[in-house]
Amino acid sequence: MYDSFYPGMAWSAHRATWPHAQDSRFVTAGAIDWHVQIRGQGPCLLLLHGTGSGNFSWRGLLPLLAAHFTVVAPDLPGHVFSSRGPEGALSLPGMSEGLRGLLHQLQLTPQVIVGHSAGAAIGAQMVLSHASLAHSTLIGLNPAWLPLPGVSSWLFGPAAKLAQLNPLSAWATAKMAAQPGAVARWIERTGSTLDAPGLALYASVLKNSGHVHSVLSMMAAWRLKPLAARLSDLRNPVFMAIADKDQTVPPALADDACLCMPHAQKIIQHGLGHLAHEEDPVGTAELIVRLSTSS
Repeated sequence: MYDSFYPGMAWSAHRATWPHAQDSRFVTAGAIDWHVQIRGQGPCLLLLHGTGSGNFSWRGLLPLLAAHFTVVAPDLPGHVFSSRGPEGALSLPGMSEGLRGLLHQLQLTPQVIVGHSAGAAIGAQMVLSHASLAHSTLIGLNPAWLPLPGVSSWLFGPAAKLAQLNPLSAWATAKMAAQPGAVARWIERTGSTLDAPGLALYASVLKNSGHVHSVLSMMAAWRLKPLAARLSDLRNPVFMAIADKDQTVPPALADDACLCMPHAQKIIQHGLGHLAHEEDPVGTAELIVRLSTSS
């Protein structure tokens, strides 16, 4: 009932300054109006951002990967410029199904799926649920495949719990994000350091109550235990890029994930935090290309 209080971000207000706006398009699929950026030629590579972010988090990677792939980078439902979609669209199965509809509309099947944090969970859900992805390579960047001990979100923490009781908390959280230095402090708690343009992008989305409302609603609907129980069923090539300074998804969880997926390979990114792909896009792009061609 509160959704009408939280309109999404207006593309017209941000288009002039948005990263890679020339690659943006809007596609309606599965009752969702998707904002997606598509660039490059070659095998299809799907980029799935994490909770609270948007496809802007791939701003450094997109042109590098587009030299090797047809890169598809959507905003997840309710995030940034994509609409929330129908009831259930913000759950893990709902996002998986929604993305299947988007890919069907685009007539693309990704040979490689790269997901950051919660985006990696969506990628795993997709390959487990859709036969067309049975041979796709899955690359998790600091993947949140297992329930996080004592952590309800990588960014908002207690606000995600509060949202289940009071949906109006999204407005208050967005107001907090608008305070000077708030977003920089939140990002710092992930173990990452971003430049001023990166911080400005996060500030622009996190002070939007519509974006925040969808993020908190997604967290309230998020259930990782069913996915964790099915990880052993994955037969796809699986890789994990783990930043050793990640303060959001404990690096030790990668070892637990490897117990579920003995064939998975783990690679350490030294000196980086949870947003490693934004801190070091060149190194991360080289890693993705290498892993994609070795599988």
